[in-house]
Amino acid sequence: MYGNTEIDTQPWYTQFWPWLLISLPASAVIAGFATLYLAIQSPNALVVDDYYKAGLAINQVKHQQELAKKMQLEGLLRNNGKMLNLSLSGKSPISDKTLKLKIIHSTRAELDQQVTLTRQAGNNFSAAISELMPGIWYLRLAPLDQSWEIRDRLTINGPFQARLSAED
Repeated sequence: MYGNTEIDTQPWYTQFWPWLLISLPASAVIAGFATLYLAIQSPNALVVDDYYKAGLAINQVKHQQELAKKMQLEGLLRNNGKMLNLSLSGKSPISDKTLKLKIIHSTRAELDQQVTLTRQAGNNFSAAISELMPGIWYLRLAPLDQSWEIRDRLTINGPFQARLSAED
C-alpha cells in the first residue's frame, strides 16, 4: 500500500542519533561537576569578608596620601634580585629608623610580602627580599605609625625599579 518499507531491526544503541541526543545533556552535567569542583577547590581571596570596614579604611588611606603629598614624598625603589634599596626625597625630613613596605600580588594573596626597610645613611633604606614571581604587583610604603603612605603599581619580570609617590 505505501510502497516498499523497510523495518530497521538494529538495536537503538547502535544508532547515531540517540547518542547525539544523549551527549548534549551529558556534557552539561560533566561541565557542571567540573565547575563545582573548581568552586570548592579555589580560594575566594579576591572577596573581602568585611566590606564595610574596608570601605571605612579608604578614608584613612586618602588622609595618609594627602599628608604624603603635603610632605612631597617620593621614593625610588630598586631591586637587584636579593636586596631592596630605597631612596626617599621630600620637603619634610624623615626621622623614622624603619619603614614598612607591603608588596601585594594583584590576584594571589598567598604571595604577598611585608618587608621592613632599615635606614642606612641619610634617606636611604634597604632590606633583603625573596624573589618575586613575574606579574602585576602593588607596592605600599609607610612608616610604622602609618601616618603617611606612598605607593606604586608595577609589572615585575626580574629585577625592577619603581617610583613610589602619593599620586593616584
